[in-house]
Amino acid sequence: MNNTKKIAVAVAMLCASGATLAQEINPSWYIQPSVVGMKADSAFGVDGHDVGGGLKFGKPLSPLFDVQVGATHVKSDSNGNSYKQTTLGVDGLLMFSRSNFRPFLLVGVGIENDKMSTPLRRASGTSPYVTAGLGFQLGLSDRWSMQADYRTVQGHLRNDEDFGFKRSNNKYLTVGFNYAFNSPPVAAVAPAPTPVAVVEAPPAPMPPPPPPPPARFEKVTMSATELFEFDKAVLRAPQPKLDEIAAALQADMSITDIDVTGYTDRLGSDKYNLALSERRAVAVREYLVAKGIDGSRLKAVGKGESNPVVQCNDKKRADLIACLAPNRRVEVEQITIEKRVR
Repeated sequence: MNNTKKIAVAVAMLCASGATLAQEINPSWYIQPSVVGMKADSAFGVDGHDVGGGLKFGKPLSPLFDVQVGATHVKSDSNGNSYKQTTLGVDGLLMFSRSNFRPFLLVGVGIENDKMSTPLRRASGTSPYVTAGLGFQLGLSDRWSMQADYRTVQGHLRNDEDFGFKRSNNKYLTVGFNYAFNSPPVAAVAPAPTPVAVVEAPPAPMPPPPPPPPARFEKVTMSATELFEFDKAVLRAPQPKLDEIAAALQADMSITDIDVTGYTDRLGSDKYNLALSERRAVAVREYLVAKGIDGSRLKAVGKGESNPVVQCNDKKRADLIACLAPNRRVEVEQITIEKRVR
């Protein structure tokens, strides 16, 4: 069984028991500049160890897993031969711990660009790769940590006829520093208990006064129906209900799209009554706007003589006008707020 398969089996076993590893984490994205040491596959015509660089972005996904995305570039020259490899990929890190010292296993996939130059061959191409390895993170502060890992990068060379072989196996040693963009969340700390003064007897200590009862809130539904004189669209003063609604809307900015609907009685033509009902709705809307309410939260609409609340058949016009007074109205739809109960 090769190293990659051994690491994959270890990852599967650790995933099965991973629930015991859960600890607090910093969920922030982090950036990782790094120094990369490479031992290239001897089939590329080079030997020895060479150094390059890398840049990755990472994020903890859960107490068990990190994900890291980034690129590396390393160049090797020896024996008159030259080899360059650039990788771009994503790694998954299985974290054994979230304490200050955090060992992990990693697996990843990506693409690699290989360029090889020897007296006998010149080849280049982009191919997929898989990677596996192990490493650790060491916490330095709440936002800084060091990361080191050792991995094998196994490429599946697409143009193997140019390279002269199908599979490559480079070894990487990476050392970098992780910088988290945000500080970890601060856990709420319970307030210290209030010290109680001890008084020697006599006299007996006075008991402390009972604490005030906790504030209580109740949901209150508010609405308003304002009546208008016959053939008028002028609000009468005072308007305590409208003032109360204005205060409630100022206290809760989440209440929007409030319907202000105007009506008339059945006397007059439909066209005239529709326009009159709209003027009445606008009068109430302008009153609320004058009290500091944003007009975009209010929608004024007239519905003419529809939806009457009373039906009258008086013969005398004066009696009929008086009887139909409840129909000459503007209704502000019900709104529900939380109100402190004393």
